[in-house]
Amino acid sequence: MHILAIDQGTSGTKAVVTDGSGRVLATVEVQVHPRYLDGGGVEQDPRELLDSVLEAGRRAAAAAGVPLTAVALANQGETVLAWDRATGEPLGPAIVWQDRRAEQVCADRSAAAGRVAELTGLVLDPYFSAPKMRWLRDHRTTAGVVTTTDTWLVHRLCGAFVTDAATASRSLLLDLDAVRWSGELLDVFGLGGEELPEIVASDAVVGTTTAFGGELPVTGLIVDQQAALLAEQCLDAGTAKCTYGTGAFLLAQLGTTAARSRAGLATSVAWRLRGETAYCVDGQVYTAASAVRWLAELGLITGAGQLDTVAAPADDGVLCVPALAGLAAPWWDSSATASFTGMTLSTGPGHLVRAVLEGVAAQVAELVTLTGDELGAPLTRLRVDGGLTRSRVLMQAQADLAQLPVEVYPSPHATALGAAACARLALDPAATPAGVTGGWRPAATYEPAWSADRAAEHLGRWRAAARACLSKEPS
Repeated sequence: MHILAIDQGTSGTKAVVTDGSGRVLATVEVQVHPRYLDGGGVEQDPRELLDSVLEAGRRAAAAAGVPLTAVALANQGETVLAWDRATGEPLGPAIVWQDRRAEQVCADRSAAAGRVAELTGLVLDPYFSAPKMRWLRDHRTTAGVVTTTDTWLVHRLCGAFVTDAATASRSLLLDLDAVRWSGELLDVFGLGGEELPEIVASDAVVGTTTAFGGELPVTGLIVDQQAALLAEQCLDAGTAKCTYGTGAFLLAQLGTTAARSRAGLATSVAWRLRGETAYCVDGQVYTAASAVRWLAELGLITGAGQLDTVAAPADDGVLCVPALAGLAAPWWDSSATASFTGMTLSTGPGHLVRAVLEGVAAQVAELVTLTGDELGAPLTRLRVDGGLTRSRVLMQAQADLAQLPVEVYPSPHATALGAAACARLALDPAATPAGVTGGWRPAATYEPAWSADRAAEHLGRWRAAARACLSKEPS
């Protein structure tokens, strides 16, 4: 069994070919180019997204040189676009999950925030899909359908009009307990007349495609962060992972109960597999690798590979709140701005680089604490993946500030491997989630080197700095 698993992300598309044991036979990455606009806008060219999927998939299939069994697709989650169902043509740019222009859409519906949270498990915020869908309808076009990018890409591959349950749960339009579209929520956002895709399980076969050679089943549809949660075998309640990509995303498994957060975290569908729905709680850091890219654009580093050589060797009191695109949980302030504090004439580029990395780690540490509070017991370890896990400085800071062991997933392809695992479940009725994700060992484990008191003192100063960055007083 050879699966072509495609991870269509914010800054690139990765295609991975795996065998029946999950071993990677080939991988190809194709860069895509989000456009960052004034006013908080972030857009992508849908044609570039589709071209990147086709190019990466075809090149990976050719490099693997084996007969393929199926195609799986992981997606960005909350990026939306309008498109013509008859022709499949996009009707404008895709509005990326980072886009903040729908703030007024949410503000106009603030009276419904409690009910929205009750039904969806999410916070009423422009991060999620429905506000961006409403903004797109108000400011761009009323034609065609408006969906997340996965629905459009799958339609272009095989003609289906579907989305998986995990992606649907990121929309603010899904009744989380019933796992179906909610007419009440559609009315809240003025989207009652929209044609929405069928919600399917991640182990459903939704059609076939000839885009990558012979006719192949299309299956293994899942949102990117939940795909990584599955790949890292976070199957039992209380197991957690954090992915360090464009942003950083911490997810913890809840099991089959969709418990609502009391601390501003989000509850979503983790996946629907084998006829059962699993849920997860998650928190977001909007800027991780995007903050590193910002450092490079300023000339402080040449790229992520230089982080550890440039970062100063020790904390000297400089703090960074890298809220370059606002702050998510638990603040949910899209207008928050970034800051450096504690600088003196002796502060150099290395101190700023270290402060940015420790700022990302501090935000994740806050999410670790909140997640433990939600679960009723502290997390005992954190599994991690993503490109920034190559930074020893960041990973050690994460262990120090969160005060728990950090286990690095041994493959840089966690999202793609999670999608491939879903496809293997679709094709093998005897397979189990544990069976298709087991057997891996951490590539590295970082143990806390700081004392609990030192971590608490640092986080206390960092929280004060974060409060000063908010555009409004915390509620």
